[in-house]
Amino acid sequence: MRGLDETDREILQLLLEDGRRPYSEIADAVDLSAPAVSDRVDRLQEMGLVRRFTVAVDRSMLREGFPIMVTIRGVPGSGTRIQEAVIGDPSVEHVFRTADDTVVCTATVPERDLDSLFGESLPLDLVYEYDVQVLQETTWTPGLEHAELAPECVECGNTVTSEGEREQLDGTVYHFCCSSCRDSFLDQYERLSEGAD
Repeated sequence: MRGLDETDREILQLLLEDGRRPYSEIADAVDLSAPAVSDRVDRLQEMGLVRRFTVAVDRSMLREGFPIMVTIRGVPGSGTRIQEAVIGDPSVEHVFRTADDTVVCTATVPERDLDSLFGESLPLDLVYEYDVQVLQETTWTPGLEHAELAPECVECGNTVTSEGEREQLDGTVYHFCCSSCRDSFLDQYERLSEGAD
């Protein structure tokens, strides 16, 4: 499996800045032809690195409440359940979970409706403490300058290197560190698929 080169990083950075940027414009910036850029983007999608193109909404142009940041410190071992509960709330936009079971999220809530932020979805018995702050401004500046391609093998968990392999099954891309892991995964996948029929 081929890794990322400098041109891939430049293309990704340009797409992060504007996912609708024409390939001809990207081609001019990276000194390739538009079809060559298209091929590279297709390869990045096939690898699973580019999952989708989305829309970034300027919330300052909407009247919908106010943005907040919530920091939730959970009891040991509760981080995953708290994260899942927070993700399920429609007002939540970004969610981060740290190794010590702290969950930080940003959300937009209607004025004077902070109490209903998580409703019944957040299991309060798992929460040690929480803090809510009103956000003045947010900025997102993704960078890929030193990023290296390093997917995890779905079979054994090792990092997949350039000798790795990938398979696409039912629209999902799976990465493997070696053919042995790939074969083992495919055997199990086929058995489970046959059992579901």
